[in-house]
Order: sequence, then C-alpha cells, then structure tokens
Amino acid sequence: MNFINKLLRKKTITQLNDEPVDSGGHISLNKILTTRDLTALGVAAIIGAGVFSTIGRACFNGGPAVSLLFIFTAITCTFCALCYAEFASRVPVSGSAYTYSYVAFGELWAWIIGWTLILEYAIGNITVAIAWSANLTSFLAGLGIHLPAFLSTSYLAAEKAHEKFNELSAAALDIPEHITQLNLLWETAPRVFGNLPLIFNLPAFIVVAAITALVYVGVKESRNTTIFMVAFKVIVVILVILIGAFYVNPENWHPFAPNGVTGVMRGVSAVFFAYVGFDAVSTTAEECRNPQKDLPQGMINSLMICTFLYIAISIVLTGMVNYTKLGVGDFLVVAFESVGLNWLGGILALSAVVATTSVLLVFQLAQPRIWMTMSRDGLLPKKFAEIHPEFRTPSFATIVMGFMVAVPALFLDAELATDMNSIGTLFAFVSVCAGILLLPKNNHKGKFTVPYINGRYIVPGIVLIVAMLLMVYQPSFFPEFFSLSSPGMTPAEVLAHKTPYFTFFALIVLMTILSAAKKLSLIPVFGLISCFYLMTELGIANWQRFIAWLAIGLVIYFAYGIRNSKMNSKNVTDVTFLRSQP
Repeated sequence: MNFINKLLRKKTITQLNDEPVDSGGHISLNKILTTRDLTALGVAAIIGAGVFSTIGRACFNGGPAVSLLFIFTAITCTFCALCYAEFASRVPVSGSAYTYSYVAFGELWAWIIGWTLILEYAIGNITVAIAWSANLTSFLAGLGIHLPAFLSTSYLAAEKAHEKFNELSAAALDIPEHITQLNLLWETAPRVFGNLPLIFNLPAFIVVAAITALVYVGVKESRNTTIFMVAFKVIVVILVILIGAFYVNPENWHPFAPNGVTGVMRGVSAVFFAYVGFDAVSTTAEECRNPQKDLPQGMINSLMICTFLYIAISIVLTGMVNYTKLGVGDFLVVAFESVGLNWLGGILALSAVVATTSVLLVFQLAQPRIWMTMSRDGLLPKKFAEIHPEFRTPSFATIVMGFMVAVPALFLDAELATDMNSIGTLFAFVSVCAGILLLPKNNHKGKFTVPYINGRYIVPGIVLIVAMLLMVYQPSFFPEFFSLSSPGMTPAEVLAHKTPYFTFFALIVLMTILSAAKKLSLIPVFGLISCFYLMTELGIANWQRFIAWLAIGLVIYFAYGIRNSKMNSKNVTDVTFLRSQP
C-alpha cells in the first residue's frame, strides 16, 4: 500500500457495523438511552453557556437584529443536524463526525476531524467552566458570600484588561467599569515568583473535577442528573420569556440594526456557540437502545426546542432594555432588574449555574467516546479505549479529558476559547455535510435519510439572483471584494484578511458547478455553504490559530497514527462518488 493510499483509506458502513469492539477486555457500553434521554442530552448541551453568558454579547453587538442571526444559524444547524442524523442512523458507532469522515473521506481527514473535535468539546468546555465560575460567583454574592477575586478570575482576562486599561488611559479615553475592576485586581493580587500576579479560576477547576468524577462513574447516573437539570433550566427559560414579554417596550427595537450588518455578524461566534451541542448526542450511539431511530429524533427534537427558546429570549431581552445594557456577564439579571423585577435575580443566577453544569456534563461525556473510537482504530494508544469493568465507561479517556479541561480553565480567557470552539465545530459541520454527498445511496429501510431535493437548478439560480442583486443595489461590492488596497494596510495584509472570503467565493463556484453537473442534494450543499460562511466571519486571527492547531494534530498523526492504524492490515475501500439523483 503506497503512502497516498494510506492517507485516503476508508471504512465501509458494513465494516463499521460488523467489526468487533476492542475496548480492553471486550467490555461493551451500557445500551440504556432512549429518544427522551437523547433529547434531554441535546437540550442540556445546547442551552447553557450560550443563553446564560454569550447571548448578551451578541445582542450588545448587533442590537435587536441579532434575532435574525439566530434564525440563520438555526437554519444552518438544521441542515447539519439532518446530515448528522443520517450518518448516526447508518453508522451507529461512537465517534460522531470523526467516524463519519472515516467513511466519507478516509483516514487522514478522519484524524483531522477527530483532532478538531477537541476544540468543540474540550476547548468548548473550558468556556463553559469559566461561565459556570462567573455564575456561581454572582449567585454566592447575592447570598452575601464573596469569593476572593484572585481565586475566581481568569489570569489571561485580568492581563488583557490591564493592557487595555493602560491603552485607554494613555489615549485619555473613557474606561469601562469592568476593565477598571480587572485592572485593580491585577495590581492588588498576591505576588509569587517575584512580581507575578497570583490569579486563577479555582471554581472552574473544581466543577470540572466534580463533573469528570460523575461521568467516570457511569452514563446512567449522568443521564438522571441531566434530565433533572434540563427540566429545571427549561422551566426557568420559559419563565424568563413569559414574564419578560409583559415588560417589552417596542421602542427598544428601534433602531433594529444599530451597528448594521457588520455589528450583527460580530455576534457569529457567540450565537453559534449557543447552538453547539446537538451533535454531542451522536457520540452516545453505542449506548442507545435503538440508535437508527433514537439518534435522529433526539438531535432534531433538541434543536427545534432550543431554536424556539433562543429566538424568543433574544426578542424579549432586546425589547425589555436597550441593547447597549446587555454587554455584561449577568445580562439577564440586568434586564430584569432594570424593569423592577429584582426578585428574579437569585432564580436566574441559580439557573445559570445549573444550566452550565449540564453542558459541562454532556461535553465531558462526549469527548472521551471520540477518543475511545479513535483508539480502537489504532490512531491513539490502546489506553484510550479501555472500558472500566464495573462502571462500563471509557475510564482513562475520561480522566485525560478532565485534566485537559480543568487545568487550562484555571487561567484561560473565555473569549479566546469561544472563538476556537466555534471555528473548530464549524469545520466539523462542513465535513459532515460534505460527507453526506459522498455516501452511497441508502437502501436500508427504517434508517433515516436526508430528504433529497435536486439542487441542479436551485443552487445556480440562487447564486445568480444574489449576484445580480449585489450588482444592482451594491455596485461597488465586487470591485471592493477583489481589491487588495485598504487604508493603513499593505496588499499582503489585505490578502491575508480576505483569504477566508476568497476561499468561500471559490467554494460557491465549485458547489454551483457540481450541483448543476451532479444533481447534488440541496440540504447538505446548503449546510456546507452556510457553515463555511460562518467560518469566514470569525476573523483571520482565529483562522491562524486554527491552522496552527491542525498542524500540531498532523505531526501527531504522522508520528503515531499512520503507523499504528488498524487499517494497515485491512483492505482499502475507495468510495469517491458524489450523491446525485436517487
């Protein structure tokens, strides 16, 4: 087998479904999850740090118009959920997008996706842990218990605030209150090793350790805990919507988009992060009673529930108070206190703690199962596939996940983790949507299939209409788009910043041609295009960090994975066609 064939070797769906599970003593996972359980897990993962921490930032940047971004993102996630559902139905094996990419693209791309998913679950959970810490601090403060700031704050957040404070002070500009407070913390915190401020987020570390212990004990215990937390926080969110609706002032919705399209799109990372989680359900495939039926229903049900709640809460919040008041961490409390509902503050603070706890639980549950699957394939050491003989959970992988989240949560900045999480997850979504186009036709009755809509004329038609509208109503769009000149920037710098957009333009052209020539299915094409567009809006700095992360992953693959892959002793399959007309 030559080098290229090794990189492109694939698994067939039959091979995945029939191959034995090697997980250290051939111990299988508990098959106990139903559609209700999976829906609860999906809602637990989606409604959490997003609705209780990042939505406020999105509303602050985009104003009331951010509700449209929620709708667009929900449509994008629906396309992806349908693609995930078909994969989960046809390949009911733990591993999520990693396993699906092994079938569609081959081993190298599967490794890249598996490595990328660390950004979604591990790095994403760092963001959630930091949000949990902030919510707990706020809740305890309401009870009169005040944690020392240097023990409940991110080191990098304090350092950034200190630098920002000095920058604004030098320019004689107004300094936001939270920047002033963090700068004061930086200057007054205890010192170690000379003059190094001792600042770390201890609550974030403790909650990750506790959740890791719970996940280690077993999925049944995790399931019961999750169902309780989901019921509690959904009731609270509905309560917020119903009560808040009576205090909506339509004048707050004007102007609808105060910062224009640019302001709305600045919320992409925060809004998309609010939806991340529905795909985590697919990692529990081997613990489902009927994965072909339960997985698709669980994912789609959870996405529909959360979409309605998100759109409703964004409309209510921007109607209750002016959007400029929502750029704070406890924006829900601020919104209700501004209309005199102070009694809701404690309930909201407690619900925020519960909500973020449930997200931590689901993500800590998901990542070890992906590592377990990659280990079974030989791409990671066998230790990652070990199943605990009593608890029947991936024990070693769970412990590694705990350390990987808990330690960085002590000092990392939430904004950095959120951006990295969003670009990594979107990349995985792009791969899953593209993978559906490469799957052979589904001839198995009773298994979910993405509804086929012929994109031969629809995709080129939509592209042509959009292009004509831009030329008529924005005649300067294309000249400015392809221009490499910008005030204060060299052509090389402009090219670097526009590279994601140029790549997106090339993707549009390619998918238009392929849709016309191959009669591609419309839903995965739209999912692929819309996810990639959201990636372009995350900025060149996030792309650079993402590429650096991928480079590290490739070094590990070529140093270990390619040589230890179990596909070395198996026949290589070559499925390279696109799904067209059924």
